Amino acid sequence: MKKLVAYITSGYPEKSFSIDLALALGENGVDTLEFGVPFSDPVADGPLIEKANHKALELGFKFTDLIEISKAVAPKVDTLWMGYFNSFYQQDMKKLLPLAKEIGVNGLIIPDLPHEEALLYKDLFQSNSLANISFVAPTDGEERIKEVVTNAQKFIYMVAYTGITGSGKAENLQPFLSSIKEHTQTPVYVGFGVNAKTAKDKVLGADGVIVGSAFIDILLKEKLSYTQKIKECSELAKIIKNEIN
Repeated sequence: MKKLVAYITSGYPEKSFSIDLALALGENGVDTLEFGVPFSDPVADGPLIEKANHKALELGFKFTDLIEISKAVAPKVDTLWMGYFNSFYQQDMKKLLPLAKEIGVNGLIIPDLPHEEALLYKDLFQSNSLANISFVAPTDGEERIKEVVTNAQKFIYMVAYTGITGSGKAENLQPFLSSIKEHTQTPVYVGFGVNAKTAKDKVLGADGVIVGSAFIDILLKEKLSYTQKIKECSELAKIIKNEIN
């Protein structure tokens, strides 16, 4: 069974909604929840996620909101935190990672923390039984891929193309996937540009997909009630899970 990871922006439009949505997604095919930490300059994210980030910050998001949301969700659904390194660094990694473990969070996704710098925190992640998700991109050479994925944990985040999240750009991923799998037994999940229309093609040869902008697009529809947003996101999750399997 191939896996579905869903990204949602924490605290948007409010904490209680994030909790309700996350639990609903967990009941409708989502295997892992990726709680995004709102940030003023989310450089790896496309316009939809960037807009949600800014709206969450305008509504007063605080890091403590992420903690409260995660406490309610992590015991029931596999949970990761996705954010830019400054957001985590400001919380003091030596205090934050033990707290994440205590809550039940299983790892972090930090797109702007290069592999070489991430190694500085390797022991801290390991001692708290947390995964620091590794990224590989089409621009990486064979040696680089081998270095990054050899000790990768939980899953490898394979960037489907060079660019930002949410784009519909298509590339032939098979040679890239093959080169990754030559060096690791860790599952490989495809991210960037995955939606209901593209999921079936994107997952070929991979072990799962990561979907963000397609869910955020629903959350940004102001005409929908909270109940309608949760219903549409849940339906989308079921569709994508069916498409990849």
